This record gives sequence, structure tokens and C-alpha cells, in this order.
Amino acid sequence: MRKHVIAMVMVGGRGTRLENITKTTAKPAVPFGGKYKLIDFVLSNLSNSNIDTAGIITQYEPHELMSYIEHGSTWDLDVNQGGISFLTPYTTYNGDLWQKGTAHAIRQHFRYIDQHNPDYVLILSGDHIYKMDYNKMVDHHVKVGADVTIGAFQVQKDASRYGIIETDVNQRVLSFEEKPKNPKSSLASMGIYVFSKDVLKQLLDDEYGEHFDFGQDIIPLALARDKHVSVYRFNGYFRDVGTIDSLYKANMELLDNPQFLKLHEYVDFPIYTKSSNLPPHHIGKKCIVKNTMISDGCLILGDIYHSILSERIIVEDGALIRDSLLYPDVRIGEGSTITNAIVLEGTHVPPESRFEFAEPTVLDAERIAEGGASS
Repeated sequence: MRKHVIAMVMVGGRGTRLENITKTTAKPAVPFGGKYKLIDFVLSNLSNSNIDTAGIITQYEPHELMSYIEHGSTWDLDVNQGGISFLTPYTTYNGDLWQKGTAHAIRQHFRYIDQHNPDYVLILSGDHIYKMDYNKMVDHHVKVGADVTIGAFQVQKDASRYGIIETDVNQRVLSFEEKPKNPKSSLASMGIYVFSKDVLKQLLDDEYGEHFDFGQDIIPLALARDKHVSVYRFNGYFRDVGTIDSLYKANMELLDNPQFLKLHEYVDFPIYTKSSNLPPHHIGKKCIVKNTMISDGCLILGDIYHSILSERIIVEDGALIRDSLLYPDVRIGEGSTITNAIVLEGTHVPPESRFEFAEPTVLDAERIAEGGASS
């Protein structure tokens, strides 16, 4: 059955700027907000937008992510005509096909797009934090008669991390520059695109050998070929959590400014996640817990301030945790102090340890083995 819109979701990157957080984990599988993973947001957006066909393009450490998503039933994406399809690197008569960039990955799997023969292709990343009805972006694309539409937002700082856009009064793109040293505007690409299917195929095939990324290559090529490239301005909450600092801050915004992402508004636009069927968390009667999110399966016997705890965590007597993220299966030993840390999954902090950092720092078994603490 032909689809009006299908999505291609990029989940293959390692995310090297996240250091040990993604050492053995694909970036979209990184925990967020205690009970979620980054991939939950794009899959929930698709479900809430009633777009039920998505190719999940994997490469780096795919097992955990594929096991987590399975058939997509958590996000109501397990449909007979469409649903979730995992698109992995493969071998052909001409050799192995490894992805050299975002556009290169889409080109390798264009047979999947042709199979559904959609009118429009939505290109998404699996590691951004936002709520978005994609239909509004597609409707804008159709209304203005665009060949390509770029989702964009007003960036407050660090504009050089993004693709920067200049437009005319009709929101037609005049120029696009990927990660410029001196940005010409504050309108930044979200890394989200709508392409008319035939235009996407033409651009990917055009001098194909040298075009590997959408931001670096395909969007500038579309402008050079005089395609109608439009901007859809997104006014909601959006965070690209590609660095340790940005990941930490986005988590802490859930505590400090819950009205930004509005996770608590789960009736009209819920963010779905896979349930672990764990017992409720338990907080001991002598503990002090303030401004903290605690997931299921946790036993809290120490004091916690301004932190987010994932599932199955044990905080022993006398332990003190401040301004930290604790990933699943962490155990904080008796009398230990943790400040400004991202404690990775399965880490056991020995009793009477002190790890107090001046800025967000990843804490794992490797760091603990080095001995000592930074402050």
C-alpha cells in the first residue's frame, strides 16, 4: 500500500562527544529523564503524528537499540502495512556498504523508500529532545510547493554547532551554511527535513560519489540546483544533546523548568517508553529528597538533592547525591558523596567515596579505578 509520508530515522552515529556514555551504546539508546531513552521522543512524535511507517537506519552498536524498539508496539507502530523496519549495513556483489554520512545512509536504503513509494520522505534523527507534530511540517511543505523543507528553530547560543539559515520574507531559504565559525543569523537547522520523494532521489543521485551529508552537501546542492528549499519554523522546546554538557543541562531542565518540555502533559501528546514492570521506588524514613525524579525499582536510604535517578538504583545509608544523573543499576555505597556527575549504568561506587566535580563529569568503573576525586 502506497504511503503519503514515511520516515527515515538516523540512529547509527556513535556520538563521540559523549565520551564513555556511548562507548558501548548507540546515542539514541542513552537514558534521559530517568525512565526514557533518547529514541523515545522521535518514535512518540511519529506515533502522535499518525505516521506509521519508519525505516530505522542503524550502524554503531545496534543490538541494545534494536532489542529495545523490537516491533515498535510500545509506540503503537506495530502495523501490518508499514511499521518499523531496521535498515542495517549490508554486503553486495560490489562490496560492503558502510555509511559515510547521513545522506549516504539514505542513498544505501533507497530501495526501502521505493518499496512504499511515498509522496514525501521525512528525514529524522533519533537523538533529539522535542515534541513535534510532523504533519504540520509536511502540510507547510505541500502548501508552499517546496521541494525540500528544513525544520528550524531560533538558537540562543552556540550557533556554530548547527546549520545556519538565511531566508526571505516568504521563508524560502537563501543560504545555508553548516556549522559556520561566524554565523550570519540565529535561525538554525534542527536536522529534520521533508523531501518530495522524486527530488530526494534526484539530489542523492546527482554527482553522488562526493555527497555524504544532508547539511554539508545535499542542502547546498539543492540550493545550487535552484530547488525550492523552504523553512518550517518550530517554536517549541528543542534540544540537541550531542555533548556531555548539553545532555546534562537538558536533563536538569526537567527539574528546573518542567514547563519547557511538558512531560507531565501526557494526555494529548504523550512520550511513550518501554515499561520494565518494576516495583515502585522506596524512600527510607530518615532520608532527605528534594527536587528529584526517581524511577521505579529504586531503594533510597541516603539524601538526594536536584538529581535524576533511573531504574533499579540503590543509594545506601549516609550517601549524599547532588546535581547528578544516575543511570540504571547504579549502587552508591554507604557514606559516599556524588556531585555534578553522570553515573553510568551498572557502576558501583564504593563506600566512603567522594566524587565531587566542578562541572558535569562522567563517572564509571574506569574513572573509579583511577582513584581520587575531582572538585
